[in-house]
Amino acid sequence: MQISTNHLLLYVALYVMLLLCSLAVTWIFATIASSSCSGWHGLSKRFRKQSEPRGETRKAGPFFCGAYGRFWTDYSHVIRMTVAEDALYLSVLFLFRLGHPPLCIPWKEIKISRTRFMWQRYVVLTLGEQEHIPLRLSERVAGKLGLLERLPN
Repeated sequence: MQISTNHLLLYVALYVMLLLCSLAVTWIFATIASSSCSGWHGLSKRFRKQSEPRGETRKAGPFFCGAYGRFWTDYSHVIRMTVAEDALYLSVLFLFRLGHPPLCIPWKEIKISRTRFMWQRYVVLTLGEQEHIPLRLSERVAGKLGLLERLPN
């Protein structure tokens, strides 16, 4: 039996479509799983962004920004952080937005401290008085955002 060119093209097209669908399902699963693992999903229940930042702001991200969530989930190249007078605003790049709605966390819900891991020093933002989700930032990023001045003595 001989396969015509049209049938061969149809098989290749179907194979490519199945491959793309499986990649899309994997991507969706990975973004939702990382949201749950990192604590972002838990934070989004109370701190989903409702308004724009007020007052003077400082921004960092999304690229070249050391940022790690709970269980050291790496947000370093996808997170955008805005420090404003009223709150800390967090969002991720559009491709990762599924499971990661933009957040607005008031300063009264954030504790700031320092820590070391191996040879690196980090500023830890513990987000949510109920959730206690750590967000570890490199000292360089914390300085750029003005968070080093907010550290307790």
